[in-house]
Amino acid sequence: MPTHRPLTADEASAYRTKVTLLGTAGGPPWWDDSDRNGISTAITVGDAVYLIDCGEGWGPQFRKAGLGPTGFQKGIDNLRSVFITHHHSDHMVDYPNLLILAWHNGSDGLKQPVQIFGPGDRGTLPPIFDEDNRDPIPEVFNPESPTPGLVESSQRLLQGYALDINDRMRDNAKQDLREIFEFHDIELPGTTGSDPNGDPTPAMEPFEVYADENVRVTAILVDHRPIFPAFAFRFDTPDGSIVISGDTGVCDNLVTIAKGADILIHEVIDMEWIDGLIGEASPHPDHNLMQHMLAAHTSIEQVGPQAEAAGVDTVVLTHIVPADGPVEKFQRAQEGFSGNLVVGEDLMNFGLGTPRTD
Repeated sequence: MPTHRPLTADEASAYRTKVTLLGTAGGPPWWDDSDRNGISTAITVGDAVYLIDCGEGWGPQFRKAGLGPTGFQKGIDNLRSVFITHHHSDHMVDYPNLLILAWHNGSDGLKQPVQIFGPGDRGTLPPIFDEDNRDPIPEVFNPESPTPGLVESSQRLLQGYALDINDRMRDNAKQDLREIFEFHDIELPGTTGSDPNGDPTPAMEPFEVYADENVRVTAILVDHRPIFPAFAFRFDTPDGSIVISGDTGVCDNLVTIAKGADILIHEVIDMEWIDGLIGEASPHPDHNLMQHMLAAHTSIEQVGPQAEAAGVDTVVLTHIVPADGPVEKFQRAQEGFSGNLVVGEDLMNFGLGTPRTD
């Protein structure tokens, strides 16, 4: 199996299938000392583009990568589908950018509607952590629909922009946005995931979410409790396979979906930094946030063994926390992994298959 190394944009253009890291920063904070943008990844097969997550700044990064109006394409006209790993804000805060600005950035050239896939309704509210010590108990926000899935969230989002949408359609003769995008809640197979507060990641096999002539996309539940559903995605192409971990703690399901993949794009968190920031001995301890970081993310030391168990060729670290941390520290994720490790950076490219030589 070949080792996948970072490529320049010119080098990557020789590959039919490539991966571009649009944004590699994890979490909602604004990182003052980092050039990393919010989490987002693009996979390109031929002229077709597949987008995973819409973190802060994905749009400008899409253009800088040569995938938007300043590149060889007009904008989103070659965007086939979008996949949202989970409903945390840092993964979809710039999702409205995609929907509302589509008219002005290539939707006129779409050959078919863009298919958008994301988690469905959670079905039940998440539990309250440390409930016995919480006073007051938080009120339920939007009680008539407190855990909406992608379809409902998208519809409500468009409703919030109704004035702009009606103006553009009436004054500028723009196409109905509902003809440009088709929204899909990812349906879990059978009774899988029926206990999100007790067992959010039951052992399961990957299941198909989407397929076209370029790619087959499968999904599996990963452990980002209490967020549910949270997915990892696998993209099988004619030139190789790419797995996007999404946000997850150590998780057998991730090993299952990543088995033998060429590239595993995996989240990572520096728990020493987290402990110094919000741990018990820190100036500002935050027990509630600390438990989430420990349970729902993968530390530097845990990445290598996960990747080794999956037998992947190359691990590319993304969703890096802290985003301004030293690269050398994240390189320690190599421990326990016999393959190739790359600490991801924004606009880094990787090619799969054999490059053209013409």
